[in-house]
Amino acid sequence: MDSVLQFNSPGLETPGFEPPSRWLMLAEARAVYEAGAALALWPLLQMTPRGDGHAVLVLPGLGAGDRSTELMRRFLRSRGYDAQGWGLGQNLGPRAGVEARMLRKLKSLHAARGKVSLVGWSLGGVYARMMASLRPDMVRGVVTLGTPFTGSPRATRAWHIYEKVSGQPAEDSARRQLVTPTPPVPTTSIFSRTDGVVSWRCSVEQPGAAAENIEVLASHLGLGAHPAVFYALADRLAQPQDAWRPFDRSRIGAWVFPDPARAQ
Repeated sequence: MDSVLQFNSPGLETPGFEPPSRWLMLAEARAVYEAGAALALWPLLQMTPRGDGHAVLVLPGLGAGDRSTELMRRFLRSRGYDAQGWGLGQNLGPRAGVEARMLRKLKSLHAARGKVSLVGWSLGGVYARMMASLRPDMVRGVVTLGTPFTGSPRATRAWHIYEKVSGQPAEDSARRQLVTPTPPVPTTSIFSRTDGVVSWRCSVEQPGAAAENIEVLASHLGLGAHPAVFYALADRLAQPQDAWRPFDRSRIGAWVFPDPARAQ
């Protein structure tokens, strides 16, 4: 996989989105309460659709590891999925060998369980879209949480941290060619306009026949442990493999799932 990315490609034009305000960044502390809400609502969340047992590979965000996605994977296992962590320790960006090892993990899960769903949080969603673009034959669908796949990397509050820990520039036209276009599999972007780390505009997918956006009211750090996200994940992953339908937010209401297509 590394060799696939070692080509020269023209940069894509990207809108000049601004990073989230300092007030939104400070409000990220509410992530603790969002996780608490998921635990409090756990019995109700067990009423969400059950899955068919297929494998789900969950990819963490920048600076995080499998521990950060444990509650999410525990929920997905409770709904009948074989939810797997990425098993590569702390996510310090696409350092040497990381992408190749993720692809080997995908191949292994596919060989054992068939097509795999990919769930990626923030930078983990960048990896998910990349793998789905490279190996759509192995991927059942992609769900990203607060992932900046369009716009400038500098429209986040984490780009300088990314450059420091990965040793690579945030602007990367080769990877962008794989990440920005909608993957050729059912794709859902879950985002929040109150995200304090990633400009929500960088997480807006172009709706299509099998591509959609789901908006939630959440912090960036709380997206991986938020009851509304868990509900949406259960609904999306339970879609039949060959009969995907868009998310129906009317079943819960705009106070939980606002209209993502309202005025930008």
